[in-house]
Amino acid sequence: MENHLNYESAFEELQQIAAAIENETITVDQLAEKLKRAATLINFCQSQLRATESEVGKIIKQLGQDN
Repeated sequence: MENHLNYESAFEELQQIAAAIENETITVDQLAEKLKRAATLINFCQSQLRATESEVGKIIKQLGQDN
């Protein structure tokens, strides 16, 4: 995955791809490429969300043990 990619930039790029598809500004030749990129971005975002959820769960568990 790209080193500079973060959740916010991936989500923004996904929104741009979705808007281009909805507005029909993507050519048929570009469509498959954009959909592949969207799939990659979706997988990245899901991974980031799972990692964040796991980290938050660990923090909450730690807080519960400290009390």
